[in-house]
Amino acid sequence: MTLPYDINGHGPAVLLLHAGVCDRRMWDPQWQPLADAGFQVIRCDLRGFGQSPLPAQPYSNSGDLLDLLDSLGLDQVTLIGSSYGGKVAVETAAAHPDRVAALILLAAALPGREPTPERRALGDREDALVEAGDLAAAAQLMVETSLGPDAGEDAKRLVREMQLRAYELQLAEGVAGPVKPEVDPAGITMPCLAVSGAHDLPDFRDTATFLPAARHVELPWAGHLPSMERPAEVTDLIVSFLRETSGTSPSA
Repeated sequence: MTLPYDINGHGPAVLLLHAGVCDRRMWDPQWQPLADAGFQVIRCDLRGFGQSPLPAQPYSNSGDLLDLLDSLGLDQVTLIGSSYGGKVAVETAAAHPDRVAALILLAAALPGREPTPERRALGDREDALVEAGDLAAAAQLMVETSLGPDAGEDAKRLVREMQLRAYELQLAEGVAGPVKPEVDPAGITMPCLAVSGAHDLPDFRDTATFLPAARHVELPWAGHLPSMERPAEVTDLIVSFLRETSGTSPSA
């Protein structure tokens, strides 16, 4: 299966991986600006999100990404991952470092890490609402806890819509989840920018501890989805790092 995807622009390839409360629509604010900055931009729906249903058997997120890259004839890309997408990016970079030129991690979830009590409590609240059949309340909970104080109403509406779609796919009968590979962070030696938000849970703020070679930037205004909260500011941060690591110029 090839993941549903969009592609735009020309230049060094960049693959955008969405958060677990979102799908590829979360990247709308970055979509055209990254292409205009001189990059070939790809975004996809991971399985269980957006237009990508879950299969009946366990699957590999990294395998899905490699299949997508192969179908596009791309030997190497920079992976930009938000939250769950950041976890998938780290897993892929660790297993297939030759395919990943650089990493940009936005409030990334990290493989193999035990959740903090705060995150476990949030998961328990969400599970209780889902089990009670109140998906609207569960989605609203995730909107309120994912977006920081600068998020606008359009961002809140879209996260709610994307989260409800994820519930629809993930609660279907007879579906399976992804395999959980072992990840050795020592194998991740490509350039890496790790961005966190001061208003986020601690789980998503210690990427630099897990990836000591990463350059860490904490945004004092941000929650868990900074690219949706202050899109232009985060796009500028992304473009600056992409130009530094890919060697492209502002006139590219």
